[in-house]
Amino acid sequence: MNSKAFCVLIVNLLLPFLTGAIENKDDILVFTVATEYTDGFQRYLHTAAEYGIKPEVLGMGERWLGGDNIRLEAGGGWKVNLLKQALEKYKDDEEKIILFTDGYDVIFLSDLASIYEKFQSTGARVLFGAETACWPDKSLADKYPEVTVGKRFLNSGLFIGYVKEILKLLNYDTIKDKDDDQLFYTNAYLDEKLREELKFQLDHKSNIFQNLNGAISEIQLKRIDADEKEQSTTIYEFNNFLSSTQPLILHGNGPSKLHLNAYANYVAKAWTPEDGCRHCELETIDVDKIAEEELPIVYLALFVEEATPFLLEQLQKVVKLEYPKKRMHFFIHNNAKYHNKLIEEFSEKHKDEYLSFKQITPEDGTNEWTARDLSLDQCVARKCDYYFSVDSIAHLDNPFTLKLLIQQNRTVVAPMLSRPGKAWSNFWGALTTDGFYARSNDYLDLVHFDRRGLWNVPFIAHCYLVKGSLLQRYDRTKLHFSRKNIDADMSFCANLRDLDVFMFVSNRVDFGHLANPETYDTALSVPDMYQIFENQKDWEERYIHPDFAENLNPEKKPAQPCPDVYWFPIVTKQFNSDLIHMMESFGKWSDGSSSDSRLEGGYEAVPTRDIHMNQVGWERHWLYFLQQYVRPLQEHVFTGYFHDPPRSLMNFVVRYRPDEQPSLRPHHDSSTYTINIALNERGVDYEGGGCRFIRYNCSVVDTKPGWLLIHPGRLTHYHEGLLVTKGTRYIMISFVDP
Repeated sequence: MNSKAFCVLIVNLLLPFLTGAIENKDDILVFTVATEYTDGFQRYLHTAAEYGIKPEVLGMGERWLGGDNIRLEAGGGWKVNLLKQALEKYKDDEEKIILFTDGYDVIFLSDLASIYEKFQSTGARVLFGAETACWPDKSLADKYPEVTVGKRFLNSGLFIGYVKEILKLLNYDTIKDKDDDQLFYTNAYLDEKLREELKFQLDHKSNIFQNLNGAISEIQLKRIDADEKEQSTTIYEFNNFLSSTQPLILHGNGPSKLHLNAYANYVAKAWTPEDGCRHCELETIDVDKIAEEELPIVYLALFVEEATPFLLEQLQKVVKLEYPKKRMHFFIHNNAKYHNKLIEEFSEKHKDEYLSFKQITPEDGTNEWTARDLSLDQCVARKCDYYFSVDSIAHLDNPFTLKLLIQQNRTVVAPMLSRPGKAWSNFWGALTTDGFYARSNDYLDLVHFDRRGLWNVPFIAHCYLVKGSLLQRYDRTKLHFSRKNIDADMSFCANLRDLDVFMFVSNRVDFGHLANPETYDTALSVPDMYQIFENQKDWEERYIHPDFAENLNPEKKPAQPCPDVYWFPIVTKQFNSDLIHMMESFGKWSDGSSSDSRLEGGYEAVPTRDIHMNQVGWERHWLYFLQQYVRPLQEHVFTGYFHDPPRSLMNFVVRYRPDEQPSLRPHHDSSTYTINIALNERGVDYEGGGCRFIRYNCSVVDTKPGWLLIHPGRLTHYHEGLLVTKGTRYIMISFVDP
């Protein structure tokens, strides 16, 4: 062994003695005060367990002295007295160290060995956290010693010290249970003689204790990749870049709790790119192992507060949730008269399937806020285990959504839902100071599923699950939807925040999506048909043929009833009936003469009885349809021809009737290619009809509703419309790339 190696060995052997490093975790006693297992306290315990810390909890199960709202930290004197009692048995163990932390708004970032090492380096016998504000008595600010760097004022939520000195501090003066502990410790610190005797210091630079209030601008959550520090996994490191320190315990004091919640999504190894969400499985419930008759009772409250596109599909998804209906109550509030018929039909069909069914109609005159509060009361009255709120825009595409949320076993949890392809979702990652939307640094990563997990957020909406026990604990004076001048969801979430109830949003799996009602115009004859831009996913679900994707299967040969005439399923029967309804509601069919004022030049060489798309305000929508659904088919069969987007000036629905225009004479189309979609059924809606390609003496007569014929226009495919002998035949025509 060379001399350098020998020196290293000697230093390593002596290091524990030189630094006073603890050899046993029992050398440090950790205390906190908590009367109940709130969301915040459970998080505190989880982060402690992550670093092998086992706090002794004082006051559990007792009434919090000084008020019902522990968030206000009233009754701090009680904490002092509890700690004083707990330390009596250690009064002769003068070198024992105790660490005291608040319990509801604190998280650990490191183990006791690291905390001890930093404490020893200060030379203090008592060390308290520091903050920017002097409270509760601002007049004492001038009495504090001046500091050149860091925070000047004491915070009572975090401190560490030797038992001997801590007991002297606690016995410095008497304090009543309902007195302020912050003021008690402040007065002790400002006693210069006592401060020197106890070697009483403040952690001005946040080496150990980081109080977040007033310090958010100094904080940096830094990602440390696995290979940077030769560690096994990526971690998120918490730094105070102003003081160049790495704190070991965080305290979300005062109004900084939402920031603490956001940091807690990552620190203490809560989430890593390698392992994902490490706390997601904590305290979960295996719903599948519960007998059906013992499953939790769910109160499902559905709110239709505005005219909503594709509501029928949304309702069907709610009904198809994989959860026994006889373990569910159903409440529905409809505030949109446009949907009266649909809701009434839905209620009549399904009301007997659930434990109970309550419907409130627009005619009842109940506003949204009142209806939502009523649903909470109904849930409590029926002793529900869970309250499940669903808005009409929330499409639960995953039928296991309810089960998965129950399984997560959180007080309040929402499935992440967003508008497809957009950043608009049902949660906010951060708030402005006045409680409105602010974008968090990780918002886009969450909404686009670049990070999956369970996230503590300050606002959720449109769909969420709430434990019934929460509703039973707080009456409507504390937990309601009716705050003045803000919408219902903002009111409810603000109340939850005031009660320190965590709101989680889960994007662990794909749950569904949000419909966009912003342009939904119920003055239109079929408003859903116009939603191809704003709600394309739902539009496709209703209107695009379920076999459409199979058209592009390279292994599948497309149907070809005539030479270079191809046949594809493209739209549903619902599309056909809705398009026909649009045209008949408009009603202004052309007269079938060559004189046509709708055309440039006013002349039609081969006239039909028709209505153009631009007459019903659907031209832009139809051109998008051509680009999205027709163009890929054209490129599939007419290889080598590309034109994106396709151009079409003539897009129209034709109506054939024996007493109007029963047929169409032979002609060429003014197009590179033409599409022809059958909108109704031969042999049911009409007799006769069809298309004959004269050059090939080939006819397509047994047309299929929703199937598209595509064929070349000019030169090769001279054709005629065959005679309709009975009924009415409708077809949709486009002359593409004239």
